[in-house]
Amino acid sequence: MLRDLARKAATLFGTAQADPLDFYREVLQAVRTRRHELQTLSDIELRALRVHSLVDCTAVAAIAAERVLALRPFDVQLLGAIAMADGKIAEMQTGEGKTLAAVMPVCYYASQGLPVHVLTANDYLAKRDAEWMGPVYRFLGFRIGYITQGMTLEERRKAYACDITYATPNEIGFDYLRDNLALEPESVVQRGFHAVLIDEVDSILIDEARIPLVIAGGEAPPKELVTRLAVLARSLVRHRDYGVDEHGRNILLLDSGTAKIEAALGCRNLYDDPPLFTAVTDALHAHALLRRDVDYLVKDGAIQIVDEFKGRIADLRRWPAGLQTALEAKESLELRTQGRILGSITMQSLIRLYERKCGMTGTAETQASEFSQVYGLDVVSIPTHRPMIRADQPDLIFPSKTQRDEAVMDAIQLAHRAKRSVLVGTDSVASSEMLSAALARQGIPHRVLNARNDAEEAAIIADAGQPAAVTISTNIAGRGTDIQLGEGVAPAGGLYVIGMCRHEARRIDHQLRGRAGRQGDPGESRFFLSLEDDLMQRFGLAAVLSRSGNPAEAMNHIQRVIEGENLEVRKMLVKYDALIENQRRMLQGVRDTVLMGEQECPNPRAALLKIDELWSDYLAEVSEMKSGIHWISFGGRNPLHSFLQDASELFAEVERGMEDAIADPVTHGMPDNYQRGATWTFVTTDQPLGDMNQRLLQGLMRKFREIAAML
Repeated sequence: MLRDLARKAATLFGTAQADPLDFYREVLQAVRTRRHELQTLSDIELRALRVHSLVDCTAVAAIAAERVLALRPFDVQLLGAIAMADGKIAEMQTGEGKTLAAVMPVCYYASQGLPVHVLTANDYLAKRDAEWMGPVYRFLGFRIGYITQGMTLEERRKAYACDITYATPNEIGFDYLRDNLALEPESVVQRGFHAVLIDEVDSILIDEARIPLVIAGGEAPPKELVTRLAVLARSLVRHRDYGVDEHGRNILLLDSGTAKIEAALGCRNLYDDPPLFTAVTDALHAHALLRRDVDYLVKDGAIQIVDEFKGRIADLRRWPAGLQTALEAKESLELRTQGRILGSITMQSLIRLYERKCGMTGTAETQASEFSQVYGLDVVSIPTHRPMIRADQPDLIFPSKTQRDEAVMDAIQLAHRAKRSVLVGTDSVASSEMLSAALARQGIPHRVLNARNDAEEAAIIADAGQPAAVTISTNIAGRGTDIQLGEGVAPAGGLYVIGMCRHEARRIDHQLRGRAGRQGDPGESRFFLSLEDDLMQRFGLAAVLSRSGNPAEAMNHIQRVIEGENLEVRKMLVKYDALIENQRRMLQGVRDTVLMGEQECPNPRAALLKIDELWSDYLAEVSEMKSGIHWISFGGRNPLHSFLQDASELFAEVERGMEDAIADPVTHGMPDNYQRGATWTFVTTDQPLGDMNQRLLQGLMRKFREIAAML
């Protein structure tokens, strides 16, 4: 049977127009037959089976789930499981039971002796899913563990020693970076990257793709200048002293502002001092572009960045050192240590470490091309268990935010009186709280879920389907937690999802819509938009929509264009990172031979510290090189080719330095106690300010004008 299926698979996947679901349905039939055959076995007999084939593993895991959890997988869950076991991304709608569907491919990978990592969106889900599905794994003889922030070295080592480990990608990535800096073998906790199943794969591989994980340590920044620049930034006038590029998220310092800063700082020409110019621009960026309660919160005396896609606090994420410090000064907070980068890896490079990978999400089809091109992962859309009957209404577009908000209030009141449950998606903490205040004035009970109380996310979302419940949430609401309708809600029309903005990516909008219509439930969704919305203003959509006879079609077209542009950015990032990642692996290979005593070295610890210093210095030089590489194109050279060539020459010096460090370790710039015991980690965005040379261009133009005036 399996041989026949394998032959058919080879034929199927060699056909361009073939639908993989046709093949998976045949595998499904084989699984159903095998499950029926094995159903009569006792628990002891079932555990005694040594199964390795996809059909047998899926059948046995399905039986185990039914016996220990009283959960019998639906055919669509089995289809999703088969697709993932085949190395695909299964697009399964909200409420279709992805958590259970993941168990079967995980068991399939683990049955082949491969340590399996299951990556989840947050710590809560890592712990919940490991504990929830744990009885199935243990029934089948697999060891199960999970990792969350704050665990000790020993707890992490034990979790990684299990056959199956649930964790967030950040925890996996940071442990990987720490292992790469280990000074003794006992400090290493991981044991390789073999197989991975990625939950909410679009969030991890698309939204987080450009955010490098960074491990750092070092000294605190100087306070006096940063604090003074924060005061100066507040004194400058927008449009007179500086301009703002909302689309590019950049600040353009104008001549008037430059003159004021030079007078205040007592410097002759600001552009003759690039570090000072950068510090000034950082202060202005923090003042004019980073919005409190939109881009960040001030919580527990610290800056907490709000994830633009999830609307939640992004744990351990910081902006680049200068901008982070400028923001702390803007809010009159303690300036915290930023440190030198000791190691870094992007999410794209981290996932590529795995030999086998698959994933699942409710929204992948719109990014199928990117998954295929960047990660080699194809998307398979799995049908729903019951027909989808949610009514997705056309967008309503209003001239102003005030008119839009009034219409939203009317819609909420109408649904509330009908005892329907309502979920409203907003784009920021500030807008969610403004709507909350308006509802309070009308006496409508409601709950708010945003970055201020995201620890309560699961509990709030779990009650969002109750009669007359009104829930306001920033962006995606409660991934991993289903909204189940309370008594009487379905006859009233089901959950009503209201979106108060469109996002750059269509799938973010689809995720919000997808909260309604679970498992064949009735439901409704509608977006209420304003021509004053950020997306409308940043991309000039108001003019496009006013000319279009079909606003919905125009909006979808624009979103597709934006998605395409973002894809090109991420593809280019892959090209730049590929060389650095190969170099990092090469360096790590040499470092590991020293760490494990496989290479003769008179002082291994000193050699390791020197290698780390060399790599840290190299990363700093490469970062500076990348920031200005685009200007090479003005000279007719290819920026990527030039970057690869220059970085290769730099790394050749690193290789020579490693050889010297191993042969004869000497005194180096990174002392043995260089905060390594207290090294902290953070995540930073990828060049939110653009490159420094772009910002310096205006300075060069000013100099040209000065020279011209003198001639």
